[in-house]
Amino acid sequence: MDRSLDDDASSRMNDAEEYLSAEQRRAAAAERSKLRDLRHEVKQADRELARRTTAVQIGLLALIVAGVSLLTGLGWAVLTWYSPATLLRIAIICGTLILIAVAVVIVTVPRRGPRLAALMNEADTKREELRFLSSLYYPTLKERRSLYREDVVGVIEQHRADSRKYRLVHNALQNLIMIGSAATTTVAALDTGNKLTWQNVTIVAIGFTVTLSAAFTGYYKYRERSYFLLQTADAIEEETNAVTLGIGPYKDFGPNQEQQALKLFTQRVEDRRNEQRRRQQQLDQPADQAPPTGASPGG
Repeated sequence: MDRSLDDDASSRMNDAEEYLSAEQRRAAAAERSKLRDLRHEVKQADRELARRTTAVQIGLLALIVAGVSLLTGLGWAVLTWYSPATLLRIAIICGTLILIAVAVVIVTVPRRGPRLAALMNEADTKREELRFLSSLYYPTLKERRSLYREDVVGVIEQHRADSRKYRLVHNALQNLIMIGSAATTTVAALDTGNKLTWQNVTIVAIGFTVTLSAAFTGYYKYRERSYFLLQTADAIEEETNAVTLGIGPYKDFGPNQEQQALKLFTQRVEDRRNEQRRRQQQLDQPADQAPPTGASPGG
């Protein structure tokens, strides 16, 4: 029997390699699909855990408010026992606060579904599974750089969200300091005696609140954190726009030099993020040990 000219070893090896390559592509696509599904499950678990944790924290805060209101009402009742009118007002105020706190606990704290510890264990299990699966699938350098470019958008939004949060806290505490200082001066001017009056108690409460707010503002440095986070977000956005439009340090890269541009982009963004991390560490240090953090945020 004559042997076909196409039926040679090299042809069979090429066919086998093409088949094997197709199988590898299908396997890689299946791994990517599984990774994508698992990442989605991890995000869902993290969101549910964050929602449940927030609800528990709100419920705990409401219970603390209820407890403080109860203790305050009892203590004030002892001081004003012989004044029925004042005692009634205190009972109404504290009772209202306790009822509101109990209502908040009933509304926010879930009474069905898995417990918080079970949700935490489930989220940890999914994250560990994702970590293990990600270690088995290692994308190429081109894929990693392209994914990094896409992930930068989330980094920008996260920095801006944190910046808005710190700025909000700083503004709230700063307003509390200013209003509390003015209120303390006003109430002190109304005090005409040295007895235990509502003016004296109000001065003590407001003074304590203002002192606590000033301590929080000076220790956590919300304003500086907000400024540096926003500065980093703007710098990363500038790099993203530059690499997208091909301007600035990326203007010399041609259409066939996208990988070189992505390499430079990745390096410059990482430099910005490392600088932000150094600033964050400096802000967390005590004032007498922290080195200068660069330009001071403007007023």
